[in-house]
Amino acid sequence: MLPAPRADLIANTFDYEVLPLVKATGFREYDARWLFGPEINLLGVQALGLGLGTYIHELGQKRIVVGHDYRSYSLSIKQALTIGLVAAGCEVIDIGLATSPMAYFAQFDLDAPCVAMVTASHNENGWTGVKMGAQRPLTFGPDEMGRLKEIVLGGTWKQRPDGSVAQVDGVRERYIADAASRAGIRRPLKVVCACGNGTAGAFAPEALRRMGVAVVYEMDCKLDWNFPKYNPNPEDAAMLHEMAKAVREFGADLALGFDGDGDRCGVVDDEGEEIFADKIGLMLARDLSYLHKDATFVVDVKSTGLFATDEVLKANGANTVYWKTGHSYIKRKTAELGALAGFEKSGHFFFNPPIGRGYDDGIVAAAAILAMLDRNPDKKLSDLKRALPVAYTSLTMSPHVADEVKYGLVDEVVAEYTALRDAGGTILGRKIVDLITVNGVRVALEDGSWVLVRASSNKPEIVVVVESQRSEDDMRALFREEVKPRLAKRPEVGAYNQEI
Repeated sequence: MLPAPRADLIANTFDYEVLPLVKATGFREYDARWLFGPEINLLGVQALGLGLGTYIHELGQKRIVVGHDYRSYSLSIKQALTIGLVAAGCEVIDIGLATSPMAYFAQFDLDAPCVAMVTASHNENGWTGVKMGAQRPLTFGPDEMGRLKEIVLGGTWKQRPDGSVAQVDGVRERYIADAASRAGIRRPLKVVCACGNGTAGAFAPEALRRMGVAVVYEMDCKLDWNFPKYNPNPEDAAMLHEMAKAVREFGADLALGFDGDGDRCGVVDDEGEEIFADKIGLMLARDLSYLHKDATFVVDVKSTGLFATDEVLKANGANTVYWKTGHSYIKRKTAELGALAGFEKSGHFFFNPPIGRGYDDGIVAAAAILAMLDRNPDKKLSDLKRALPVAYTSLTMSPHVADEVKYGLVDEVVAEYTALRDAGGTILGRKIVDLITVNGVRVALEDGSWVLVRASSNKPEIVVVVESQRSEDDMRALFREEVKPRLAKRPEVGAYNQEI
């Protein structure tokens, strides 16, 4: 019988080989992420599988899809996870190398209610994790993750004798065909497909060609788990800048960038300008609101405030709901409200029928963007961008803060801004008119500008985004003169991943 996991470091080499290690902080709000080695070992992954199998049995399920991304250790981790799931009496369906959306698709394709996708998404090498769900198309949220953590760390899993594992072929072909069917492009578009050497490189170029894209320029689509140029993260400046260079070099109509596990999509327009995903979401919402009157859209608190004031959406009866950042939160809220679509600034797009199945899929998002261009044959992507109201939104900036203290630190910041508002204080001469505190704090100012501070759900970081309705210089000032000095008073706040 596998012993209950250790949650601290194991110094002795022999003990490391015979004792499961699972650091408690790896159970995050809606998925699981650990540094492989220092924070979880293979026996710990096996314990995770036992715990997950026990939990899905509690939910009345046993049939589960598993897949893995393209990292040097992901197959071994999936195998250890599978051993635990089988020991817990689960019927495991192994689809092999996959993106997260392919695993979600397989739940429908193979009639399996549960999923466990081994991936660290865009995290740096050394990280591993699992995205899990037991009610398609949803993935685990805090309640489910809390119960799973309780079972795993307490060693209270239950072994059952009737587990099995089967490898299933053909899912990749059916997934690509399904994703490609979401758009039939008649307009002769030239598209850069950027994958950062991540797993999406095995899927996205072929899907785009099947959609009818005239020319697909493959950029870093060869799978390489070393990520030799940059992490496959279309929210980071490094990847976006390379996409912009490629658009200018090839004279492409746009670039579409996919993250490490293929569930996010980033966009660069025909002029080589990055368009953050929330602005792409607003373009899509405008376009779709003509086809689907009175539609509801869900957006995360990192997204532009333009959704709330846009005249096109108002004229078409659209309603926008701001909600917590995180793929599980936005996916769940989009399903709960029966919204047509949900958008996250990080590049997660969620489309309910008839556009998608409700889960986040970078290739389906690409199909929606290309279909929008096909419906507007006289306009370039840059034209659609210029048609939007002006707002100056920052990159997502993430200073390092340890997992153990990040939530408490954000609570302190929320209290500070609450006190500042209650005292009638101002930020760069502007009154605070609203605080949205469903996820950290979004501080809305009287001119429509805002600043956001929240804890990252999947890394030891906090997240900072600012938006100005005035100018790019004012947007930088909101960060440099307001948020950064406020956070700098706290020694727990480390270096930023990027700054403006």
